[in-house]
Amino acid sequence: MTHPEATPLAEARKKILSRLKPLEKREQISVMEARQRYAAQSLSSAADLPPTDNAAVDGFGVHAGFLEKHPDHEFKVTGSARAGHPFEGDVPAGNAVRIFTGAVMPNGPDCVFMHEDCDEKNGFVRCFLPPKKGLNIRPKGENLSFGEALLSAGQKITSADIGQLSAAGVGEISVSQRLRIAVLSTGDELAPVGKALTYGRVFDSNAPMLSSLLKADGHLVRQGGIISDKRAALASAYEHALGSCDVVLSSGGASDGHEDHTQGALADIGADCIVWRLAIKPGRPMAVAVRGQKLICCLPGNPVAAFVCYKMLVSALLDRLAGGHPRSAFSLKVPAGFSMTKSVGRAEFLRARIDTNLDGASIICLHGRKGAGVISSLTGADGLVELPLEVETISAGQLLSFMPFQEVTL
Repeated sequence: MTHPEATPLAEARKKILSRLKPLEKREQISVMEARQRYAAQSLSSAADLPPTDNAAVDGFGVHAGFLEKHPDHEFKVTGSARAGHPFEGDVPAGNAVRIFTGAVMPNGPDCVFMHEDCDEKNGFVRCFLPPKKGLNIRPKGENLSFGEALLSAGQKITSADIGQLSAAGVGEISVSQRLRIAVLSTGDELAPVGKALTYGRVFDSNAPMLSSLLKADGHLVRQGGIISDKRAALASAYEHALGSCDVVLSSGGASDGHEDHTQGALADIGADCIVWRLAIKPGRPMAVAVRGQKLICCLPGNPVAAFVCYKMLVSALLDRLAGGHPRSAFSLKVPAGFSMTKSVGRAEFLRARIDTNLDGASIICLHGRKGAGVISSLTGADGLVELPLEVETISAGQLLSFMPFQEVTL
């Protein structure tokens, strides 16, 4: 088999995304259940939030202009305003209202003094600080103004978004249906976790790991099991999975060895292979194909390579298919705490931790043993460090892109 030229990651991403269209299946759900779902509609605020000026502290509401002209005035406390219990009526310029955090500002007062900055005796209060209009007042619309965007179509909904939507009174929202994704593992050497392990076989770690990644991203997972190293068996498994799922994610058999059958199986089911072989390490033997609107991603069998390919490419493809905005990996520029050489023409993604040097500055340190099959190098790592495609030599102190794992971020 003739090897195709390995495709740079950015080029592969662009090429595949251009072939994918959102599935556009929608459903109406409670906002309480909307975390990690993709918004199917844009929403704007139907009102100012908050709808009125309100107090930011406990204290006394007075007229700033009156106090400025009468700095020694003792204000008569004419009533109180509490959160949920507004003061009724107007407050004359020479009077004050006792007010509590979150309470609607009464008509008249335009500043609030904290109670510790006041002296109250026998129903009168004096304020000791210079007055300032708007002091300790949260203005109407401070959070959102009427008509301001709450959410855009395709946005992935976070816990913060749920709080904002709830504050705006949105109880239900239209979202894209979750992608149904079949996860397959290939290889005669694999045994399912929980079964007895015979000589020459190893437990399948890819299916549990990839399923966890998919669920964390909000997708529905269907287990397709372990497929034997036979072209016909893999083609049949792909065909069966495509009958009930939107995406098939397989691992193993993506190279061109005697027991690697993904290319043949894809051809047998009439799938169009868009990309095969990525210019990355680990993860070069990866293929991505489509059949109609269905997506098939053939990941390497080595667990670290499968993990890297999912994080750096597959997750963005699933964003697009699910109706979302494809995400780029969040990265920070951090100095390298190591030196090494690499091959030009292939980007490398190494497991790393953030440490500090003798000056207390953050640096990137490589983590764990090398090798695409060494899954222990992922555990305990803070994230991935990218060694760029065109770079041959990495020097200590050189700024590199560091991509933290979700588990170590807020």
